[in-house]
Amino acid sequence: MSATVPRTSFPDLRRDFAASLVVFLVALPLCVGVAVASGVPAELGLVTGIVGGLVTGMMRGSSLQVSGPAAGLTVLVLEAVTAFGLSVLGAIVLAAGLLQILLGLLRLGRCFRAVSVSVVEGMLAGIGLVLIAGQLYAMAGLDAPAAGLDKIAGLPGALLRAAGNTEALLSVALGAGTIAVLVLWRRLPGRARAVPAPLAAVGLATLTVLLAGLPVATVEVRGLLDSVRPPSAEAFGELASLAAIGTVLAFTLIASAESLFGAAAVDRLHDGPRTDYDKELVAQGTGNAVCGVLGALPMTAVIVRSAANVQAGARTKAARVLHGVWLLLFAALFPSVLAYIPVPALAAVLVHAGGKLVPAAELAHLWRRQRGEAFVLGVTALAIVTIGMFEGVVAGLALAVAKTAWEASHLRLDIVDHGTGPIRVRLIGNATFLRLPNLLDSLEALPPERPVAMDLTEVHHLDHACRTALDTWSERHRGTVTGHTKALSK
Repeated sequence: MSATVPRTSFPDLRRDFAASLVVFLVALPLCVGVAVASGVPAELGLVTGIVGGLVTGMMRGSSLQVSGPAAGLTVLVLEAVTAFGLSVLGAIVLAAGLLQILLGLLRLGRCFRAVSVSVVEGMLAGIGLVLIAGQLYAMAGLDAPAAGLDKIAGLPGALLRAAGNTEALLSVALGAGTIAVLVLWRRLPGRARAVPAPLAAVGLATLTVLLAGLPVATVEVRGLLDSVRPPSAEAFGELASLAAIGTVLAFTLIASAESLFGAAAVDRLHDGPRTDYDKELVAQGTGNAVCGVLGALPMTAVIVRSAANVQAGARTKAARVLHGVWLLLFAALFPSVLAYIPVPALAAVLVHAGGKLVPAAELAHLWRRQRGEAFVLGVTALAIVTIGMFEGVVAGLALAVAKTAWEASHLRLDIVDHGTGPIRVRLIGNATFLRLPNLLDSLEALPPERPVAMDLTEVHHLDHACRTALDTWSERHRGTVTGHTKALSK
């Protein structure tokens, strides 16, 4: 009787090792770019990427999803740093992470899947528009206005200022070239595309600046240990303000929704184990809690890195853990390399990423098929651009709930009148206060002298407002019919 030879895990390890290198090369420029665009030291982007690999990557939830600083949170982080200062950012991220853990332990992770897709896409579209507008200023070496609407409105004037400045024109040209590389990279032969497009674009831009000696801004390097600053007791005191609480809730909602929607997308890319949404929410919260303690950027699961991980052949969570190891080694051994990276190239990477957040094709499809959903998407994005992140998300959620309530309260009236005898009225569907005006208009239009027989057997739900209104109308109409009958008998 021969012994069964256990299946070796080395084939998976080889695939995971190769995939981790690909994800590392994708993550490196994005970590740095998101940090710079968020108004924090570039090293903090690497810290969040490291935590996303070594902490969140080790935990259960989604085995192939990769976490780190995301373009979708850039605008919100910049607003938080501007409003409260870098010292308070860690406290906000820590609070959001603890809230995510609590929601996961309460098994509310799946509830985020019930959030309207149109709200999430509208949220990302609004973020993308503000991100693109802000980074276009950075591409020209100009300071961007604080408000999202001011960023967009000020672009023509910024373009005119850049046109009259040679250094600004060189900076814009470098950024435009970086975007061109990102767009055209996928059309190259397969071997050339082995290098991830973001790394290739930033690498070519860096090489161009070094060889040509272009006078463009480069990343400021402070050192990894100097950039990590745990929040102080005074920073936690700032969380008592209503504005800080709103920011914590916005961080929690956006990071959780983006991560869990991303998990659903990643699950469609492979046939391995499915995501446990509650455990994934706990893993994301733990990562954000650690990032908060270190004073770093918040994290989400990032679909670009996750898709690269799956496409590179990853089989287990070892790939995402190893990508965190490579980021740690780079931050420890080669931090000075960051000082050579041109800021316009990083801004261009984020302009390209922001463009992917705006679902133009999806909006056109929704407008043809489901205009209500398209309206929710558009209003959410517009509110984020014109008012603010938190207010825009709340407005989108409220509009989605109102739309769903309106559609769920569908009520049909069938009125049959044979000319003699009682008029027969049959109600079909859900009778709620939302349909009450139309319902009463239809009933009050009936001849007051004719008796009415009302059939409610096909009403699935009759709320208190409708029941009271129907009883009141019925008593009034019965009195009208009786009075008319008495008048005829005289």
